Amino acid sequence: MSTASKVTLALTSVGALGIIWAVHSGQVEDRAKLHQGIVRDLERQEKKKIENQHNLVQQQELAKLYRKAEAKDAE
Repeated sequence: MSTASKVTLALTSVGALGIIWAVHSGQVEDRAKLHQGIVRDLERQEKKKIENQHNLVQQQELAKLYRKAEAKDAE
């Protein structure tokens, strides 16, 4: 093998390995971003669930007060 062919083989090998590494690291970053999106969605759902429970309790308390006021008016 001539020196030129050895250099060409080495450069193409290094180039191919560089491309493979870049694609792999990009996939790892994308996967991590997707996972963070799932985590944020779960946190948002949990926050909304807590808020809905709080609103439900408030509505129940208001309904009780309304029934009491209505009962007093009926007397």
